[in-house]
Amino acid sequence: MHIIKLNAIDSTNSYLRRYLAKNKVEDYTVVIADEQTNGRGQMGTSWNSEASKNLTFSMFKDLSIHVVEFPFYISMAISLAILKALKSFNIPDLRIKWPNDILSADKKICGILIENVIKNKLDSTIIGIGVNVNQTRFDGLPKAASLKNITGVHYDLDEVLHRIMTHTKAYSLLLQEGAYDTVKNEYEANLFRKGKPSTFKDAEGNLFSGFVKGVTKYGKLMVILEDEVVKKFDLKEVQLLY
Repeated sequence: MHIIKLNAIDSTNSYLRRYLAKNKVEDYTVVIADEQTNGRGQMGTSWNSEASKNLTFSMFKDLSIHVVEFPFYISMAISLAILKALKSFNIPDLRIKWPNDILSADKKICGILIENVIKNKLDSTIIGIGVNVNQTRFDGLPKAASLKNITGVHYDLDEVLHRIMTHTKAYSLLLQEGAYDTVKNEYEANLFRKGKPSTFKDAEGNLFSGFVKGVTKYGKLMVILEDEVVKKFDLKEVQLLY
């Protein structure tokens, strides 16, 4: 595993994409930064993190050796790898909030941004991961927390990275072997609010009630509405309120 360590960068995903354009990059190359000045999250959101207190990195994953027909399986596998890594640190009440936020006790502790590289087919992917580790204040972000907030323990960032990478390789191997059902079933078993009455907001701002049922292989959220009707939603179409 090749690790590129940086003091400060706009975004590790952006840096790795630029690096990839000019260099031959080995599988599982990691770019890690003490500080991101323009960290990015899902759907154009920003990822703010105190310097040197959290884990902000991006990983290159070569997908040319096997066919990934449904890219959302990458998101599921990475979410599970991080979940398993954090469980090894005894972080309690871990869940995956669709599509790939990691929560502990209903607080967001990790975000993931996946940017696929397509050359005729899905060739590789850049996976950006931000884990709130030792930062303890999140002003204006009532739903954010860190590992230290939750357990009171100060963590070694390199050790957290090492465990995430170990589990990422294990789940990548599952995908390589075609164990898609195994990954999907485990992902759904760990979904936040699965099977519980929940409130959702659609793209027009309307609120409605339903139950999270699971996800499709394309990554759409399946919600059970009134009269047992199951509706499928894309990321831009619905928000789970909690």
